[in-house]
Amino acid sequence: MANISSSNQQVSILPFDCENYDFWFVKMKTIFKSLGLWESIVEGFTEPNTTEGMTENQKKKLDEKRKKDASPLSLIERNVTDLIFPRIMRVENAKEACETLRNEFQGDDKVRAIKLQSLRKDLENMKMKEDESLKDYSSRFLELINQMKTHGEDISDQRIVEKTLISLPENFDPIVAVIEETKDLSNLSVQEVMASLKSYEQRMARHTEKL
Repeated sequence: MANISSSNQQVSILPFDCENYDFWFVKMKTIFKSLGLWESIVEGFTEPNTTEGMTENQKKKLDEKRKKDASPLSLIERNVTDLIFPRIMRVENAKEACETLRNEFQGDDKVRAIKLQSLRKDLENMKMKEDESLKDYSSRFLELINQMKTHGEDISDQRIVEKTLISLPENFDPIVAVIEETKDLSNLSVQEVMASLKSYEQRMARHTEKL
């Protein structure tokens, strides 16, 4: 685990090791933004062929851009394992490093579109198992949702809530009916639904223990 200090801020990041690229990049993106480095990832930095003819002020700004790009590149290099580092050791800037890793571990636009289509089918077919706890199911369900979002899917809370309710087994029918009849699903958060379902599951468990 690496520690990056910037503006009196300590950041801990788990190195990327070929697994769960999408989750790793989301965390890195948040860190880039928190440190004011995201612009370097989006815009990139290209070293000019020559500085001849530049004023001292222009050279100073160029040097500042170099340093600003070196910070996120250093952050990326420190937070990949030795297995991954050779893939980016010759890149020129942070944007290129990100694109190199994305193309290998997430694929190009066509590959991501195919993956997203597969994830949509997984969501359509997802059901909670009879012997599965709500905690385990919600983790599995929300992991799929997060994968879809990282692949560009714009999925609303209402759609997530509706899918959650129709994917539960029959023993949840009473609480599902209550939620659908008494709540406005368009204004209901995923967290609120999960809290109601968890409370109902606990009541069912207590009732079973008394029998």
